[in-house]
Amino acid sequence: MDVAPDLFPLADKLRPANLAEFIGQEHLTGKQKVIQSLVQGRHLASMIFWGPPGTGKTTLARILVREADYPASEFSATVSGIAEIKKLMERSQGLRQARQKPLALFVDEIHHFNRSVQDAFLPYVERGDVVLLGTTTENPAYKINRALLSRLKILELFPLKEEDLRRILGKALAFVRERAHADLRFTPEAEAVIVGYGGGDGRRLLNLVEIVLQTADLGEPVDAAAVLDIIQNKVVGYDRTGDDRYQLISALHKSVRNSDVDASLFWLYRMLAGGEDPLYLLRRMVRMAVEDIGLADPDALRVCLNARQAYEFLGSPEGDLFLTEAAVYLALAPKSNALYVADGRMKKIAEKYRMLPVPLTIVNPDNFIAANKGAGRGYIYAHDLPEKTSLLETMPDGVKEKGFFEPGSMGFEKHIRERMAYWRKVKDGLKKKG
Repeated sequence: MDVAPDLFPLADKLRPANLAEFIGQEHLTGKQKVIQSLVQGRHLASMIFWGPPGTGKTTLARILVREADYPASEFSATVSGIAEIKKLMERSQGLRQARQKPLALFVDEIHHFNRSVQDAFLPYVERGDVVLLGTTTENPAYKINRALLSRLKILELFPLKEEDLRRILGKALAFVRERAHADLRFTPEAEAVIVGYGGGDGRRLLNLVEIVLQTADLGEPVDAAAVLDIIQNKVVGYDRTGDDRYQLISALHKSVRNSDVDASLFWLYRMLAGGEDPLYLLRRMVRMAVEDIGLADPDALRVCLNARQAYEFLGSPEGDLFLTEAAVYLALAPKSNALYVADGRMKKIAEKYRMLPVPLTIVNPDNFIAANKGAGRGYIYAHDLPEKTSLLETMPDGVKEKGFFEPGSMGFEKHIRERMAYWRKVKDGLKKKG
């Protein structure tokens, strides 16, 4: 249908102008919360607004500047150069004296500036000539210069709740009726599809409503089938290069460690649905097989390596089933972190004793210099003895610590305990024989 040209884009037209109109993020905007306090005090501090797309980062920053009545300039790190921003910051001291307030410098997607470029903000923020307001979808701990980050308050925004998205949808429908005189309505099933498609992203939801308005027959309520036809291949919100990947793979790892099959499969398929590389998932599962299962079930590693080989042979989607097999096996396997603990312990031990030489007894006398030093003298070949071991000292003198590997009590590691006890008993017997 033909609609007024000033109706779109909906996300921009419906952007809240003040805090009273803002929907969601009650942990920041609620009564006596940080945003409310700043607005009421008409005071700004340098801040980073961190959260997923479409959750209100830019809107909140603009509302703060407007309601606190600060002089402001707005830039985007994706299109603006630091030289342009630096020129303005150099004039910020004069602006501060003229307005009796520092310049509010709003930088959208600030993580696109590398850490060395971010250093340019430091002196101006430290002197109070500018109040830096940045937005980012990336974890500031990884993307923002630590010196700068120590001078900023981090406000984390979360995906919008279902009730927030429904309020935004209702607001959009009222706006369409008022501006376009269009009776756009959805069946309850269609509304559920739209809210689900939003996935916590208000802008994403509004973009879908905009497309529906331009393409659907408005003679009767739009049903779920019509909305699904417009959506077609739903793009799952998942960032393979940012926090999404690391949070979800951590969730998968912790679910496996906790022997939770359902959760392991849930996080595995969340990542697969988001387009994650199955080989990345298999590499991580190989690590889980050793870190959290180890020798409690040596087959765990073989299952993961076989799954990798089989996946490389078949590819997706047929090969995805091998990832399922590996995840289920890992989740149900007996657990032990004995190898992981030994790894951490041995790195410290190796560093502590890194200057100790190999005992001459077990050095091969393969050249005349080593032979003249006594290399190999007194060496005992274990296979020559009926016990298949000896009292030959193979640890360097000076190493006091013992018991580097302590097997757990589950699965195959119970048998490893028995083997360790067996060899101790044999050596004790040799000592008694003299």
